[in-house]
Amino acid sequence: MKERIDILGAGLSGLAAATILAKAGKEVHVHEIRKDSGARFDGDFQGIENWTSENDFFDEMRNWGLEPEEFKSNAFEIIDLIHPDDVITNPKSNGTAFRVVERGTDEHCIDQGFKRMAISAGANIHYEARVNPDDCDIIAAGPKDSSAIAFGEIFHTDHPNHVAFQLNDKLAPGAYSYLIIIDGVGLICTCLWRKQKKSGRYLNETIAWYESHYKLNRIPIKRVGGKGDFSLPKKYIHENKIYVGEAGGLQDFMWGFGMRYAITSGVLAAQSILKECDYEVEVKKKLVPLIKTSAINRFLMNRVGDKGFKFVAKYWMRDQEKKGEGLSFMKWVYQPGIFRKSLWPLVKLSMLRKKKLQDGRLVHRMPFRGPLKRDIWEPSVKANEIGEQWNIVRKSGAKLSFSDSDS
Repeated sequence: MKERIDILGAGLSGLAAATILAKAGKEVHVHEIRKDSGARFDGDFQGIENWTSENDFFDEMRNWGLEPEEFKSNAFEIIDLIHPDDVITNPKSNGTAFRVVERGTDEHCIDQGFKRMAISAGANIHYEARVNPDDCDIIAAGPKDSSAIAFGEIFHTDHPNHVAFQLNDKLAPGAYSYLIIIDGVGLICTCLWRKQKKSGRYLNETIAWYESHYKLNRIPIKRVGGKGDFSLPKKYIHENKIYVGEAGGLQDFMWGFGMRYAITSGVLAAQSILKECDYEVEVKKKLVPLIKTSAINRFLMNRVGDKGFKFVAKYWMRDQEKKGEGLSFMKWVYQPGIFRKSLWPLVKLSMLRKKKLQDGRLVHRMPFRGPLKRDIWEPSVKANEIGEQWNIVRKSGAKLSFSDSDS
């Protein structure tokens, strides 16, 4: 068993693996091309879901020896579910449905919390460091290509803490938008699963919608964004290197959630190196069925439009009324039942494309889909005003960490 372990990437998956290996007495070196953990992000909020397991994820983390108290998180058991026709209902849970964390380099961010855990355990982290991936045991690098993008605005607000999730094929082609408010700071974000020119117009229209329905008293701070690359590798160990997190394609094809999968895969990689499990077997047993199901759900969502979104929203509320628990619907959505399993060959053939990566791995990747005719529409007057407002704010020094050209 090797005593020195090298990890490429100081994101959540790489740092989770580093923490567990260092605690086990290994000499661990983490190599990160960026200046710090979380530097890829810019203070945007993201969610850690709690519906793909019967156990609360923070309890799982503690069992692994990770400490969720190291970073700030806000638990939610109720949200606004906004239907495509602007009806608002409220999925709610008797426990924690999900937690909101902040991504970035500030001390309270989850990225910095995982960095502290790794350093405390004895791991060595080398920032702004380029190494040959062939010299590493675990590959935990971020996405290379784009299958979808998220584009958002962070702003000051006096609105109480709140989360709203909107299914709307116009504002978010093929996907959803959301509003998150935590302690006086808000994020409005639209996710685009179909490639568009000038993606800022979707964000402007989305902000206009939320401003017309919530009293935000919004003062823009900056605009942020990111991309997701969704693929399914044939193998998760390639040439003696273990691929975790986004590098291993361990992402949610349906909603874009990835942190839980990333952390779990980092833990499994560490346990595999410590001879406590077989990484290939465990990933294919615990994570791949969830990912395949999310890909099948994405396939269905790509085809339904707002009528289908409305059906999903109404069914969700009927299911909650029947069972008294909104989280049960989301758990059902991720269960690989007989019907969804039967769709997998069709999904794989029609939605995924075989690709050989530079490192020699063979994956089935979801390309960024092209626009549809229904994606062409004229912006509203309010959206144009918000666009002009952003131009003024931007000229005064506000930051844009993601450009329209990235879409």
